[in-house]
Amino acid sequence: MTDLESQTVKFRKSFSQVKHEVQKVIVGNEEIIDGVITALIAGGHVLLEGVPGLGKTLLVRSLSQAVHLTFSRIQFTPDLMPSDITGTNILAEDSSGRREFRFQPGPIFAGMVLADEINRATPKTQSAMLEAMQENAVTSAGIKHKLPDPFFVLATQNPIEQEGTYPLPEAQLDRFLFKLIVPSPSYEEMSIILDRTTGIEVQTIEAVIDGEEIMQLRHLAREVPMAPNVKDYAIKVALATHPNNEGATSKVKQYVRFGTSPRGAQAMIASAKIKALVDGRYNVSIDDLNSVAFSALRHRIVLNFEGQADGISTDEIIDDVLKLTGKTTQVKLGV
Repeated sequence: MTDLESQTVKFRKSFSQVKHEVQKVIVGNEEIIDGVITALIAGGHVLLEGVPGLGKTLLVRSLSQAVHLTFSRIQFTPDLMPSDITGTNILAEDSSGRREFRFQPGPIFAGMVLADEINRATPKTQSAMLEAMQENAVTSAGIKHKLPDPFFVLATQNPIEQEGTYPLPEAQLDRFLFKLIVPSPSYEEMSIILDRTTGIEVQTIEAVIDGEEIMQLRHLAREVPMAPNVKDYAIKVALATHPNNEGATSKVKQYVRFGTSPRGAQAMIASAKIKALVDGRYNVSIDDLNSVAFSALRHRIVLNFEGQADGISTDEIIDDVLKLTGKTTQVKLGV
């Protein structure tokens, strides 16, 4: 076995181990679990959306137990201030009686942070959180304080209660690698959930990888090669979400106001490389890109008034774009 093959096997094993530990507690939602672990390795952040009671918080807590990282939970409320998240300077006294200001780190200084119901905080507080996510650092009194590496944020929001909330602006949504929609459980899944939560057996999750190993997996994923035609496909998909682009579909031209930024293509490629390694391949395919496109693009497409009025979802737009771009690519390659 070559060194490359052994690294790929190790990657798959680490991914599988984390997933197995999380699935001790989380029933179903395999795509959501895969997406969260993928984002962790890719170095991005995740926005989890779903109605209350679907296990969003439990998923994050379970992942934090399976990964040996410091964990912090921030419950977002309208009265939460930026300093409650990032930290503040306090007046401290040393053993000699001399007083000085020292930085007291906030709960954001953790390897994994759960930002629970992020849309309940004011835009000022949201901005402080999202700025730290982007910069991987907090600035206080002109001094920059680095956040841990790896640093991973999972934010949750409830789509059904809009009163008293502050929806994240599109520009800030773009800072999340993935937006994952948590579905309701099926009959079979509901039965297993009830057995696990009302019985006497308690599942114990063990930490199977640490921060250093996550960084190694991230480095390996970045080295996965991509053929020119696959890269070309990712670019065409991203550009086709813009209504003024020649590759745009009729739905995009009718219902979309703004398409995805370059971050959308970056998110697709970074996560598709991880998908390839999980499948035991050291190259990215178009199918890999298609499998991550919805998670990577759904929060980066802004519908116009007609799209909102007609109840069009961004997932419908992405599905339309993938179908047309896929057909165009097949014709070009002579498939």
